[in-house]
Parts: sequence; structure tokens; C-alpha cells
Amino acid sequence: MSSYRIASEIQEFRSRYPDVQAVDVLLPDLCGVFRGKRVPIDELGKVWTDGVAIPGCTFAVDITGETIEETGMSQALGVPDRICLPVAGTLAPVPWAARPLGQVLTSMRGPQGEPFPYAPRSLVETLVGTLAARGLTPVIAVELEFYLIAGGRGAFEPPRPPVSPKNGLPQDRTQVYGLAELEDFEAVLDDITAACRDQAIPAGTAIAEYGPGQYEITLSHRPDALRAADDAVLFKRAVKGVAQRHGFDATFMAKPYRDQASSGMHVHMSVLDRDGRNIFAAEDPAGSEQLRWAIGGLAQTLPAAMALAAPGANSWRRLQPGSYAPTVAAWGVNNRTAALRIPAGPPPSRRVEYRIAGADANPYLVVAGLLAGLLHGLDGRIDPGPPAEGNAYGADAPRLPTGWDAALDLLDGSAVLRRGLGDAFVDTYVITKRAEQRKFAAEVTPLEYGWYLRNA
Repeated sequence: MSSYRIASEIQEFRSRYPDVQAVDVLLPDLCGVFRGKRVPIDELGKVWTDGVAIPGCTFAVDITGETIEETGMSQALGVPDRICLPVAGTLAPVPWAARPLGQVLTSMRGPQGEPFPYAPRSLVETLVGTLAARGLTPVIAVELEFYLIAGGRGAFEPPRPPVSPKNGLPQDRTQVYGLAELEDFEAVLDDITAACRDQAIPAGTAIAEYGPGQYEITLSHRPDALRAADDAVLFKRAVKGVAQRHGFDATFMAKPYRDQASSGMHVHMSVLDRDGRNIFAAEDPAGSEQLRWAIGGLAQTLPAAMALAAPGANSWRRLQPGSYAPTVAAWGVNNRTAALRIPAGPPPSRRVEYRIAGADANPYLVVAGLLAGLLHGLDGRIDPGPPAEGNAYGADAPRLPTGWDAALDLLDGSAVLRRGLGDAFVDTYVITKRAEQRKFAAEVTPLEYGWYLRNA
């Protein structure tokens, strides 16, 4: 980036937000959790030119924040720092902060400035470059579901539905697409939209979903898969921050309530050629031959990609038959029970909706798995077979793994995803998640005390 561009971006920010005295330098880790530093505004130029030093083992950290030494990325190497450089266009205010504050997203780089191979954001960057070399540009839009929950709970207390600021009643109903549910919480939803606007996150329509306090907001499509994934990661931070400012919490946990709807992340993708034409477009509602090849590649990689799309113990509670969370690698036209859905619409809008991920997944890893499957399908011209008709849960298609351990085995052994994501990343991810799995399995839960303490 030129020195003029650097100076211009910083100068414009300081001119628009003269009260900001500090900026959060953000680095999303392996799980999509933000790590980073808070730097004085006067040091921002140095951040742009020299970067910020953060240990590379940030990408060997589990959901609890513990570094997994078995990866060999931490003490075995001497816990070395790596340089993180700002992502152009992400310097923005933090409207929900208690005092004027800015933020900027960063990307960890290798010794020669190349993408750091263990970083989820780097995987998307590399795959986008591979597609660009073939004259192809993926167009990506992300839909995210989340719950607003009552604030003030303890760390290990179950969530409670939020109380409406308008009528003082808990939102304990299930009214999908209900307007009253939008009106009850319009203040927080409006502030989420405003915060996204301030941060150049293209947030679109909000709808009330199936669960009490559950909402979905669609992010507008971008002909830049990397920025689309950036949008999703930054959107999660904005939702949580704005909700807390209003006295609520927000969660992207896949299954926060046992008897209510789960929260998913759905990714829509089309692909443009060098002339800007959608290669999936066709009069046929099932799309072009290239769309079928793409779906063939995605269907073959879905079982192994579940390790990325369902990254934790709670993720697997979402994957139940009949829950709109897919359990088979089926595809369909205008069919929400299919893992891979071709939405209805005019020919230029032909695209595939990738429906396997929970809202708790790291958006970079979901998009990376999607792009790796796309390349596999286009290169191999893979025929996906006929689309599922009716309820796809009963389709004659490969079953997706039903547990965390099986999914990690499939990812570990997937030649296709290792080729797309790199051995270094896959090895580190599998080791880290297996350690997290063992840690979770070792915990004794309150349910076990209720069932077994007296009766065993």
C-alpha cells in the first residue's frame, strides 16, 4: 500500500472522528475469536507501515483461549512473534464503546509478506488467488442467525430470553417472520444496522427467526470472498457490542436452547468469469453445467468440511433431522431441507446456498471449505447426480458425520481439503480441536450429578 494511501486513510479517519484516542487492532484467531492490542491513535501510522507483532501460536488456540502445545507452534519454536498488517478499508469507529474508540482488522503475514499458512483468513486469500488466476471471481453473501438473550447472567448459567423494552414481557414465543418481534427490539436492531453502516459492513434485511429472541440479518453479496468473510467476522463483533450497550447479550452459539431452533450460517455463492458473467446462470432452475460441477465438488467435500462448519461440542446439537440443519450431502432446487440449495430467482441470480455451517463457525473457514469444494468440482467436472425432491433428509445421498470425532477424522484424511487448505493448517486445526474435544469430554456436568450421583 502506498504511503499516500496510508496517510489518506488515517487522515480521513482522524478528521471524521477527532475524539478517538485509541484503536483496537483486531486479529481473528482459529475459532474466530478476536485477539489483538489497543494502540494510541498517534501510533496508527506505525501500525500501517511496520505492522503489529502477535505470536503465531494465536492460531493454535482453542475456544477457551488455551494454546495447544502439541501443535508445535508455541514453546517448541520459542513462541515467536509474527507481523500483522492492517486490512485496507477496515479502519472504523466502534459506536458501542463507552468512550470514543476505533478498530482495524489485521492479517498475519509470513517472513516475505506472504499469507501466513495457519491463519484462517490466509486460506481464503490464497484460494481467491487460485480462482483469480483462472479468471474466476466468487461472489459471496453470508446470512447469520443469532439470539438476543437477557443480560446479567453468570458464565455457567443457561441463557434466558430477553425482556421486551416496550412491554416488559419476555420474548418467549416462536413467531418466524413476526413483525411484532422486530418492533419489540427495534432499538437494538436499528443500532446494529447503524453500527454496521459506520463500519462499512453491508448489513441488509433483519427478520425474526424461529426461536424466541432469534434474528437473522443478511449481509449483501460482494464480488470479493475475502471481504465478505471479513464482513461476517466484524458483524459478529458489532452485534455483541451493540446488544451489550442495550443491556442484552447476543450469542452465535449453535444451540443455546435445548428445545428451540438452532442458529446457522448460510453462505450464498455465484462465480463470475473474466467478462463479469455468472457462470452458474441458465434458464434451467437447476443452473448451468458449471453449477452442477460445483455442486458435485461441494457434495463430495461436505462430510470432511463439517469439521470446519461444526467446530465445537455444542455445534453438533444443531444437526438434527427435520431441524433445517442438513444431515445428508444432498442438493436441491428451492429446497431448504438440502445441504446445498439452489434458490429460486431469475437466471442471472443463479447461485448455490451452502447450508451446513452453524453460526458459531469461523466464517473464514466456512468460506475456505466452500471455495476448496468449488475448485474440486470445477476441476473434476463432477456430476452431483439428480437433485433431491421433497424432504432431503431421506435422500439417497451420503450421510454427513453425526459427531465431532468422526468429522475430524474425515478432515484429517481428506486429500481434497488438504490440497485446498494446506497440510500445515489441517494438521494444526485437527490437533487443536482434538485437544479441545478431550478437555470438554473430561468435564463432569450438572446433568450427570442429577442422573448418576444418587442412582448409580
